[in-house]
Amino acid sequence: MSPTVATSVPLERRLANFRARRGEAGWGRLSPPRPGGLAERIAAALGGEMIHGQTGTFIRIEAAVEHLPLDRTCLARLPGHPGEDVPLLCLDTETTGLGTATGTVVFLVGLGWWEGPSFRRVQLVLPDHADEPAFLTALRDLIPSGAWLVTYNGRAFDWPLLVTRYRLDRRPPPISAGHLDLLPFIRRVFRHRLPDARLRTVEVALLGGYRHGDVESWQIPAIYIDMLRGGPVEPLRAVARHNVEDVRSLARLLAYSARLGDPVGRAAAERGDLAGLARGYARERRHSEALACLDAALAGDEQSPAWPSAREDRTSRLERQRLLAERAWTLRRLGQFDEAIASWRDLAHEGGPLVPLALIELAKGLEWRQRDPAGALRATDQAGSLAERARQLGRPLPLLEREVSRRRRRLLARLARQNRHLVGSQAG
Repeated sequence: MSPTVATSVPLERRLANFRARRGEAGWGRLSPPRPGGLAERIAAALGGEMIHGQTGTFIRIEAAVEHLPLDRTCLARLPGHPGEDVPLLCLDTETTGLGTATGTVVFLVGLGWWEGPSFRRVQLVLPDHADEPAFLTALRDLIPSGAWLVTYNGRAFDWPLLVTRYRLDRRPPPISAGHLDLLPFIRRVFRHRLPDARLRTVEVALLGGYRHGDVESWQIPAIYIDMLRGGPVEPLRAVARHNVEDVRSLARLLAYSARLGDPVGRAAAERGDLAGLARGYARERRHSEALACLDAALAGDEQSPAWPSAREDRTSRLERQRLLAERAWTLRRLGQFDEAIASWRDLAHEGGPLVPLALIELAKGLEWRQRDPAGALRATDQAGSLAERARQLGRPLPLLEREVSRRRRRLLARLARQNRHLVGSQAG
């Protein structure tokens, strides 16, 4: 017997034994699952439908349809949000870990979409690792190519992990028209009233809801893995409820945020919300809309007793001054230079920690836009006096001192040139 033949016999025997063990463990089965198997027990525990295909078995669960209207016209006006005719698909996953490496498996996907004013939710559950091809195929069939995905931290976690699972299965991931991750938007607009940006915190602070008896996220991987090792199926019910509530919260957050897209209705919003929304518009260079948000916030400043007044505390006054500064910068971006200069002048007269900033910006506008170097020098000298006072009080402002020194030298040189030119013209 040749060495090649002698080596191949035990190899073939080992492969046969390995395939037999895979069959006993239920991996890669192509025949229907045995009655009373794990997939059937999961379907019974979760009230789902067990679907068997050529590549494996998965569980499909239909949640109750909820009446949840969404103003797509207002939503489309918000920065980073899709047009009003684009289908939206809310997506949330439950996994065997918190990483996106190849060892982390997605075992439950929750999906939600609108059919008119009704919100429909579907969940897919993976009963065993060997059934993943069927699970991924079913998920792909539920993601329309023209839809936008809506997730919460899904751009960094949920979707990259799903892409990894599709690539490990040697096929391309589903193609969507776009991805709206609500986490950056929530942080930018509502962070002033959130202790953190976790979805459960956002639900309490913005949506006024609190989950009773909800499973903790860190417990979810262990529940699924314990079930695969022969543990009970019933704890998976709490995981499914957790997931379906996450999907529902995505829909409710969209509906809650959409009210800020109404130019009239947003006047009743909190000033911090309007300031955050203005920053979102500014990031997209939609400066006119940013200015409208800032004007609405400052209009509330004048009408509401909760806004700064003569008895206001220092924090509230600083918040208002920041709005004024944002407004002045926005006016400059829109090319409304005279209005921007007037806003900086008003802010400089109010007093407070932003006065040095206002004086420097005022000096810039007077020098370069209104061609008034003498006025710019006066504003610079005022800023220099504030810097000197801060140094005497033991709180030096080195950046301001350098800016004042540099700007003052240039303005003095410019005024000297103008004087020489004026004297020369008179002599001539």
